[in-house]
Amino acid sequence: MSEDIQLVSGRLSENGVYIVSVKGKSELEEKGYGDVKDKKLYLKDYETLFLIYSGRLKVRKGRSIITLDDMVEFALRRDPDAWTKFLIYRDLRSRGYVAKEGFGFGVDFRVYSRGEFRVKPAKYVVSGLDQGREITVKNMSKSVDQISRMGKEPIVAVIESRGEVIYYKISRERLENLKTAP
Repeated sequence: MSEDIQLVSGRLSENGVYIVSVKGKSELEEKGYGDVKDKKLYLKDYETLFLIYSGRLKVRKGRSIITLDDMVEFALRRDPDAWTKFLIYRDLRSRGYVAKEGFGFGVDFRVYSRGEFRVKPAKYVVSGLDQGREITVKNMSKSVDQISRMGKEPIVAVIESRGEVIYYKISRERLENLKTAP
């Protein structure tokens, strides 16, 4: 699903990228991008990467235009999971979902069903996991319990080696079976 967003200008600061124009700020904010701080709309690094990648954002630092590669380097210095977040975010946005920063269970997003951003609470919490990265059933079970108690559906997004994202719905019952298996 392609969003109809005009080319927007941003500036790179030590706090990340903020949107320069009032029109661009309101347009992006309306579509679920960024957070307002000090009357400026600041984008998360994965949002910036997505908008640069999709040709809808031009970012400047001083007089220089920041390339996608430059932004990836900047984001990875701030967060080692920046690339994983970008891949998941890009996939969710391309499917028409609005994804916002999660609740702190790891690489995660609150994901709103199509057309429900600002209308209903997020339906899903998507946690990212790079292929080959190990996590314990105990830790996964704890996260799933917390997410389920909030009334959200827990989803794990596994990033394959080629960058493809595969989603798995997780249930407490299945994890309980794994914990008790010999």
